[in-house]
Amino acid sequence: MNALNSLIKPSISLLDKSHFLKGSFFHPFFKSKPFSDNTHILGLYERGTFLLPITCTLKKPRDLKNKAKSVSKKIVLSEEVPPPLREDGDGLPGGGNGPPPESSGSKGGVSGMGRLLMKRVLKVLSNLPLAIGEMFAIAALMALGTVIDQGEAPDFYFQKFPEDHPVLGFFTWRWVLTLGFDHMFSSPVFLGLLVLFGASLMACTYTTQIPLVKVARRWSFFHSAETIRKQEFSEMLPRASVQDVGTILMGAGYEVFLKGPSLYAFRGLAGRLAPIGVHLAMLFIMAGGTLSATGSFRGSVTVPQGLNFVVGDVLGPSGFLSSPTEAFNTEVHVNKFYMDYYDSGEVSQFHTDLSLFDINGKEVLRKTISVNDPLRYAGITIYQTDWSFSALQILKDNEGPYNLAMAPLQINGDKKLYGTFLPVGDVNSPDVKGISMLARDLQSIVLYDKEGKFAGVRRPNSKLPINIDGTEIVVVDAIGSSGLNLKTDPGVPIVYAGFGALMLTTCISYLSHSQIWALQDGTTVIIGGKTNRAKAEFPEEMNSLLDKIPEIVESSVSEQADAISG
Repeated sequence: MNALNSLIKPSISLLDKSHFLKGSFFHPFFKSKPFSDNTHILGLYERGTFLLPITCTLKKPRDLKNKAKSVSKKIVLSEEVPPPLREDGDGLPGGGNGPPPESSGSKGGVSGMGRLLMKRVLKVLSNLPLAIGEMFAIAALMALGTVIDQGEAPDFYFQKFPEDHPVLGFFTWRWVLTLGFDHMFSSPVFLGLLVLFGASLMACTYTTQIPLVKVARRWSFFHSAETIRKQEFSEMLPRASVQDVGTILMGAGYEVFLKGPSLYAFRGLAGRLAPIGVHLAMLFIMAGGTLSATGSFRGSVTVPQGLNFVVGDVLGPSGFLSSPTEAFNTEVHVNKFYMDYYDSGEVSQFHTDLSLFDINGKEVLRKTISVNDPLRYAGITIYQTDWSFSALQILKDNEGPYNLAMAPLQINGDKKLYGTFLPVGDVNSPDVKGISMLARDLQSIVLYDKEGKFAGVRRPNSKLPINIDGTEIVVVDAIGSSGLNLKTDPGVPIVYAGFGALMLTTCISYLSHSQIWALQDGTTVIIGGKTNRAKAEFPEEMNSLLDKIPEIVESSVSEQADAISG
C-alpha cells in the first residue's frame, strides 16, 4: 500500500482537490501529435491509466437554484497533442498564429519579386473600400441598363439621345453606342467590372477568410492567467475544478480540450466557414450572369395559327460565347391559338397549342402554353408573351371562304384595334368603296357600310349573316397570331444555385463562433472567452454556465488511494 501511495501521490500533487475523469476524445477536424507522458494530467504512466475516484461535498453553486444538484456528466479528454502554437499574450487565439516568416533566401531573384508583386496585388484587390466601390459601380450600371432601352437599332438612339439636346448636358448617343450601353449586360465595361469584383472577392477570401478559418481550427491553450483576463469576458472561480468547467461546457455544445491545467473550448466553427461560402456564392451568381449575357440566344416571332417556324431562324446570339445546338433545327407548328375573356369582355389569358418536330419530321413534344407557363425543350424555352389578329375568314354571298388580312390600327392608349376592308363593286375603280370591319379581339367583329355608317356586330362562328348594301356577309372565323419569345440561357441554373447558396451561407454566417479558455491555478480556475457575434448575449450565457459549476470544499485523495490499495 505504501508503495502504491508513493507511486500515485507525486502525479496528483499538482491538482489537489480536483476531479479526475478518464476517457479519450479525438475530433477528426483537428490534426495533432500524441501527448507526452507528463502532458496529460491523467496519463500517469505508459503502462496504464489509474482511475482515481474522489469523494467531494458540493457547496451551493453560484446560483442558489442549483443547490443539491450534482454533475453527473463525464468530460472526454483528448489523448492527442495540438500543433505547437505561439503565445504572445493577446490577439488571435493562441497568441497570434500568423503565417510563418519567409526565409531570407525566398526574397531574392525573379521568384521573390514575383511573390512580392503578387502580395501587393492581393493587398490592393482585397481592399474593402475598393470592393464597395466596385459594387456601387455595378449597381449603377445595372440601373442605367434599365433606363436605356436595350437591343434597339442605332436610329433609335440617334433620336432618343440626340447631340443637339444631350441628356444631363453631356449624355448623347455616342456614349450609348461607344460604351456598349445598348447591350449593357454584355458590354466590356460591365463585364470588366464583374471580373474586377470577382477578383476582389477571391483576394479577400485568400488573404482574410482562409487564414481566419485556419486559426479557428487550432487548439489554442493559454498558460497565462493574465492573458485569459484580457478576453472580452473573464471570471475567477475559487475552489473549482477545470474539469468540471469542461463538463458543463460540453453539455452546452462546446468542443472541449484539456492539456494539463489548461482548457480550450469552442463552438460555432461553421460561422467562420460561412463567409467563404458567401463569397463563393456571389462568384457563382456573377459567373452565371456573365454566361447568360455572353452565351445565350434570344428571339421573338409572331406566328399565325396553322403556320410553322424553325427555332434557329428566330434565335440570335447575344454574345461571343453563344453556340448553337442541334435543337436549333427543331420546327415549331402553331396548332391553335385562342383567348380567355373576363365577363366584362376584356382579355384575361391567351393560349397557344404548339407541336415540336425534329429534323426527321417526328413530333417530339406537344404542349399548350400560356402566360407564365412556357414550353421547355433541349435548353430552349418558348414563352407566350403577346397576341395579334392575323386574318378574318368570311363568306360573301355564299362564296368563299375568303381570308381578309387584319392590319393593326394606331389608337390612343394601350388598347389594340385591327381592321380590314372588303371592296364592293369595281375593284379597279379609283374611287372604290366597300365594307369596313373592325375588331378589338377575336370574339366580335364590327361592320360598317360603304358610307362608313355602323351596320352591325357579328361573332365569329355564329353563322349569322348580315346584309350590307345588298351584299350578304357571314363571319366564319377569326384567325389569331401567337406572339412568342424564345431563348436559351445556360447561366440560369448557375445563378439559381448561387442565390440558393447565398441565402444558406448568409444565414449560417450569423452563427456565433465562441472560444473559451480556462486555467487551473491551485484551487482557483481562471476562465475567459470571446465571440465574434452576439457580444451582448455572450456574457449572460457564460454567467449561466458558470452558475452550474460546483465548488469543491473538501477531498481526501490519500484515503481514496488507501481504499484502492486495500
